[in-house]
Amino acid sequence: MNVHVSPGSNPALVLNADYRPLSYYPLSLWSWQDAIKAVFLDRVNIVSEYEVAVHSPSFAMNLPSVVSLKTYVKPAKHPAFTRFNVFLRDRFECQYCGIDEDLTFDHLIPRALGGQTTWDNVVAACSPCNLKKGGKHPRDAGMWPGQRPYQPTVSDLHNNGRLFPPNYLHESWFDYLYWDTELEP
Repeated sequence: MNVHVSPGSNPALVLNADYRPLSYYPLSLWSWQDAIKAVFLDRVNIVSEYEVAVHSPSFAMNLPSVVSLKTYVKPAKHPAFTRFNVFLRDRFECQYCGIDEDLTFDHLIPRALGGQTTWDNVVAACSPCNLKKGGKHPRDAGMWPGQRPYQPTVSDLHNNGRLFPPNYLHESWFDYLYWDTELEP
């Protein structure tokens, strides 16, 4: 097929050497340019291809849609403590009322009362609940999170990330994204 390939189109899903995505959220994707470069550097295997090719005067190649690394990359055991990862751990929901809008984070034990900014003391909270709780202890505010804060593993975040698929998923990616879905008879 001879079509124009734009720079941001046709990303490749990147799998580890065990054929699992490097990450689910954000989904591990490379641009088609990076995928082709990795092929030529012999760092990946092409698992699946688009029906779109790139051409040079002496060469044509279908764009990879799924690639697997040739060398296994051991995932980190504990993810970085970031606002995004707190939201992902808490499934992008306020831990006090359950809504998924206007999120910020709240210190369960306020810093003014000795609380620290750690996995075990920070939860996702909507702005209204955060303002309502203010600098009070949960028992004084009568507000307890739906889930106790904890330090997630990378696996915890991957599992939660599966709940929030990106807007675009190519059909060649499905076999590699949902390992725990039930197969249809």
